[in-house]
Order: sequence, then C-alpha cells, then structure tokens
Amino acid sequence: MSAGPDSAVYGRPPPELADPPEGAVQLSPLIPGSEALEAIAPGTLSDLAVLAPPGTVERRFTLALALRALAADGALTVLAPKEKGGSRLARELAGFGCAVEETAKRHHRVCRTRRPARPDGLDAALAEGAPRRLDDLGLWSQPGVFSWNRIDPGTALLLENLPALAGRGADLGCGIGVLAKAVLAAPKVTALALVDIDRRAVEAARRNVEDPRASFAWADLREAGAVPERLDFVVMNPPFHDGGAEDRALGQGFVRRAAASLRPGGTLWLTANAHLPYEAVLDESFRQVTPRASERGYKVFEAKK
Repeated sequence: MSAGPDSAVYGRPPPELADPPEGAVQLSPLIPGSEALEAIAPGTLSDLAVLAPPGTVERRFTLALALRALAADGALTVLAPKEKGGSRLARELAGFGCAVEETAKRHHRVCRTRRPARPDGLDAALAEGAPRRLDDLGLWSQPGVFSWNRIDPGTALLLENLPALAGRGADLGCGIGVLAKAVLAAPKVTALALVDIDRRAVEAARRNVEDPRASFAWADLREAGAVPERLDFVVMNPPFHDGGAEDRALGQGFVRRAAASLRPGGTLWLTANAHLPYEAVLDESFRQVTPRASERGYKVFEAKK
C-alpha cells in the first residue's frame, strides 16, 4: 500500500499492532531527520499512527498535536504499553472528544479513533507540553526531555568534580546544555560539539548555550560521523534507557564512541548511576581509568586514552 504525503507515523510502533502505509512521514523527535509534528499544518493529515510516550504531559501534548494535524474525520491510531501510559490512552482521547475503539494485544493498548470536528482541550494540552523557560534554572526546556525540569543528580556530581578543560571537545547526550555551559566557562576550550538524539533537547540547548564555540547536532551518536574526531575531551552523562526499557549496552556504546572520537591522550569525563557496569568497557577502551567521585547513588570517572 502506498502512502501520500498526508500519512504519517510518530515513533516506531510494533508493525503487528499498527502498520503505517509505506512512505508514511516520520514525526518522532527521537529519530534524527524526522519531520516535526509541531510543524505540520493543521488539518492536513488523513491518517496518523502514534506510539505514545510514557510521560503524561508529553503524551497529552503529542495527542493534541496529532489531533490538530489531522483533517476532520482523519484516522488516528495510538498505542502504548499498558504500564507506560497505555491504560490511560482511551480516557485521554475521550477527554479530547474522540469516540475510541480500544483493543489489548501483546501488553499494549491500541486505540483507534477519528478526529472530531471540534476537539476539546487542545489549547490547554499544547500549552502544558510546550517549550518553556524554567525560571529557577534560567534554562529553556520541555516536558519529555531527559530531566527536563531539574539538574540530574549525576550531572550535578560531575559538575562538582569537573576541572577546567581545554581544546576541542564534545558533550555526548547533551540534553538542554547544562554540562555544556559549565564546560564553556573555561576560556581554554576552543570548540564544543553538543550532540543529542532528542530534537527538543538540541533546540533547547541552542537557546541555552549562546557561545560561538558551540555547535549543535541532532544525531544518533551510534551512527558513523555523528561525533567529530581527534577531540581533546568528551563529557557525558550517558542514557541507559531505550524506549523506556533499561539498556546497559546503550551507555557502553557511548563509552566506545567517546574513545573512538578522542585523540591519543584525550580525556573522557563520565558520570553514571552507581549500579551501571561501565568499568569493564572503560578499562578496555582507555589506558588509564580513575574514579573521581562516588556518592548519592552516582559515580564519576576520568578516563585517558
């Protein structure tokens, strides 16, 4: 089945549960290169399949964007694992004025509906989930971004132990730019590449890090060419969840990418939850690994290539 430009998909729903037409436009902020659902002209999509995010505010924001983008009576399929928001989908869609058909399969709830002529409550959901400036942090952020409204404790511990760096570096998984701002406070830093797989985080970081030495990339750093080479330093607080499930190999991949991106003698500064087993991959990727802090459930390493 072929799709016109009026068919779209948000995320990667299991094909046995929702099978978007071939050529459906991808709209997920977590898949680099995708179109932005926020930018879709209202009333232009004929059908849309959404793998709904787990966070309540982010999910309602996404549903409101989806309903805004659909033409009247456009087809909407929304699904999520039952324990990650799926059990709330039918009620949330009904709150927007949708008549919902719900099924359960493979631990997911799948809701099918049509866009009503006048959905209820879209403006409130869009306002609640939109980018905003957090006055207590003095930073721009958005619900759905990692640690969107606070400084993550692991990042805080790294900030407490991070020395003034120098040369060319990268912040891998940069989030909204908290680490980057601290790194760029050092006058001997000549360039800093901020890389994140979340488009919303990169957009926030652009607003938060106003420094000509900074560059920004919406990219999956597991892909070739996503990170500059022969760097002097890398800083990171690597993720360990993929699609909501713990994936320790994800953070280990970050460590290997950092090692591949550094010049001989370059340095990695890493923070992580204390239970994550990064020591082995650090030892195999770097010639010298030094624990620098371990408290409050987190640990910090300095590793030299």
